[in-house]
Amino acid sequence: MLDFHRTRCTLAAVAALLPLAAAAQEPQMAEPTQEMQAVLDKLAELGAEPLSTLSVEAARSQPTPADAVAALIEERGIETDPALDAIATTDVMIPGAAGEVPARVFTPDGEGPFPVIVYWHGGGWVIAGIDTYAASARQLAAGTDAVVVSVSYRQAPEHPFPAAHEDAVAAYEWIVENAGQWNGDVDRLAVAGESAGGNLAANVAIAARDNGWIEPDHQLLVYPVAGDDMTTESYIENAEAQPLSKAGMEWFVDKVFTDPAMASDPRLDLVSREDLGGLPPATIINAEIDPLRTEGETYAEHLSEAGVEVTQETYEGVVHEFFGMAAVVPAAEEAMSLAVSELNDAFADAD
Repeated sequence: MLDFHRTRCTLAAVAALLPLAAAAQEPQMAEPTQEMQAVLDKLAELGAEPLSTLSVEAARSQPTPADAVAALIEERGIETDPALDAIATTDVMIPGAAGEVPARVFTPDGEGPFPVIVYWHGGGWVIAGIDTYAASARQLAAGTDAVVVSVSYRQAPEHPFPAAHEDAVAAYEWIVENAGQWNGDVDRLAVAGESAGGNLAANVAIAARDNGWIEPDHQLLVYPVAGDDMTTESYIENAEAQPLSKAGMEWFVDKVFTDPAMASDPRLDLVSREDLGGLPPATIINAEIDPLRTEGETYAEHLSEAGVEVTQETYEGVVHEFFGMAAVVPAAEEAMSLAVSELNDAFADAD
């Protein structure tokens, strides 16, 4: 005879366990490495607050991950690599789509001609700038013996989408025509960027192909914005990550787009594009503890499926913004070494 009481109890027990089982299956945020955690702790000590709680003005003026790294370097007495000190810098203004935009030229020692890397900084198209990401640009210049032109762009909300994208394309056109003034050789040419800047670099590569311009020999995309889906595994897993969380990305979307539907524009939603064939080889670097990880990995897969040569590496135990932190985060040194190696190979092949 069926024991209905026992059956009810068993079903009740199973029902009680279902939430626990579901929780166990939810993606869990990974633990940062000790070195990465030290940067996050220093950033908190400096007073950085979640973007989602701040006004645009406050977000632009608060301490950055780069500030945290600089503080650790000073506290630990870490000496600067002489190769980095040898890179000269010149601040210039160059044409954007609607007036001039700031740029900084990082030039190696010597007479050249040098390869050229056009680089765009991150910041969600709202915050940060050339200074914030100077470490990455300087390290790329030292590692590749290339002129790196770090280009800024108009930012939202004062200049909403697609202002930054239009500036990036215009700046690329001008740099390709004028790099000779810095002893640059555009027969050896790459585009590069981090986060929002990685998206800009990807879009410039597409625009160069579509418009018949001189195309880059390589594209370096570091944790690029590449999709509009905030329900991916990495968004769920890293919803509370710092310095970039899901709420932080929602904050950027609110500032960048006059209509939320614009986030589905193919310039943003790169992973949904079906015209990725014929693009230059790409190196895509992602961070494990980053809401953008899944879309970066997916974009790499889609490029490869379209016949583009792709190197993709996801670094464990690090967060969004780790790339320029080689002085204090070993994974950042590894990622920079990969980027430099891939770029040097591309420039050698272009000779």
